[in-house]
Amino acid sequence: MDKSLVRPRSLVREAASLRAGVPTPAVHVDRLCARIEQVDPLIHAFVPEPGRADRLQAEARALVARHPDPAQAPPLYGVAVGIKDIVHVDGLPTHGGSLLPPGVLAGPQAAVVDRLRAAGALVAGKTVTAEFAGSAPGRTRNPHRPEHTPGGSSSGSAAAVAAGLVPLAIGTQTIGSVVRPAAYCGVVGFRPTFGRIPTAGVLPNAPSFDTLGLFTADLAGAALAAPLLCDDWDHAAGPDDAAGGGAWADGAPVLGVPVGPYLDRAGPEARQAFDRQLALLAARGLTVRRLDLLPDFEELERQAQTVNRFEMAASHTDWFARFGDLYRPETAASIRHGRTVDPADRAAALRARTEFRERLAERRQRAGVDLLLAPSATGPAPLGLDSTGSAVMSLPWSFAGLPALSLPAGVTAAGLPLGLQVVGEAGADERLLALAAVLERVLDGA
Repeated sequence: MDKSLVRPRSLVREAASLRAGVPTPAVHVDRLCARIEQVDPLIHAFVPEPGRADRLQAEARALVARHPDPAQAPPLYGVAVGIKDIVHVDGLPTHGGSLLPPGVLAGPQAAVVDRLRAAGALVAGKTVTAEFAGSAPGRTRNPHRPEHTPGGSSSGSAAAVAAGLVPLAIGTQTIGSVVRPAAYCGVVGFRPTFGRIPTAGVLPNAPSFDTLGLFTADLAGAALAAPLLCDDWDHAAGPDDAAGGGAWADGAPVLGVPVGPYLDRAGPEARQAFDRQLALLAARGLTVRRLDLLPDFEELERQAQTVNRFEMAASHTDWFARFGDLYRPETAASIRHGRTVDPADRAAALRARTEFRERLAERRQRAGVDLLLAPSATGPAPLGLDSTGSAVMSLPWSFAGLPALSLPAGVTAAGLPLGLQVVGEAGADERLLALAAVLERVLDGA
């Protein structure tokens, strides 16, 4: 590993420094652009942008003019953010990782970018995505091992945070496109409850699943950014007012592990690391309960794929009819598959999703479980750049629309990161972040 490529930066510290006036936004932009020029040719996290430095300096001057006293500025004053290239940003083209002609995919600036800019953030640029947030990989390399994939489809966003190009980046997750690349790149990836961040201004993949998420170096960074992006954030929510207070009798959450065919999908390295993590958590006094939550996992896979393929085909009806020959083979195959799905089968799969979500919530409540734990991915980042890896470990939670995050959880003997996936209850994103901090402290202290 070239250690100069892996240098994640604390969002909390960077935001505090900028609001203290050291450095100034102009100096910060100079340093940012120098780091991108030095590192990005090696990992390709950002979509190339001629004139990036001039644009950012102009935005920095405008920011200073709006907020002459940085101490009174909004919380992300001057912070540079990477934006996945399926999210519209005023002044920057949207390509969706594709070869479609410029302007074809254009649209109004996304609501999430409006919120970031209102919070004082500067858009460092568009980050590379797999084509249309699907399975056809982009150019991005893993900063830990450039010959390995960074995961996908939010590949550039995860790599940009891991490499210290930006302390915050925006991605999307349809099935596993935030949690998996976060694990592969050794950063925190947070996927809120489905719909918690508005997706207006984001190119659709499968609208029944598509969820905006974020990447940071640590959980404190996610806790700073999430309230600024999510709807109706409850700043008072957390352990003290969480439902099921009995789980807090010893000051720690009760952890559930979904055993069975789902967990069996994890490869040897991921499973061994997960077992070590569970043993460590139990040794620190946390209660771990093994639950048979997903006996019908293969059927859940089928239902999720039915919805995903149908909706992807529907989302691309017009573009594919006009520019189908410009699509990558993997994307075109998914769209053609989706065209064969009967609308009645999609409707049945969505009904099954509702039933699954209700059944899962009831079983969790009956077992007294606060958080579900699983490996973030089937293993470390695979060798090669022709695949983004398997999203299967995120599938049931994305299918149910639950909030989930990946915590960095050690490395393999080869130096590749692994992640611990932490899953909360629908709508309880605040509580998920608060409880996950308990796990992060244990893992960091190991």
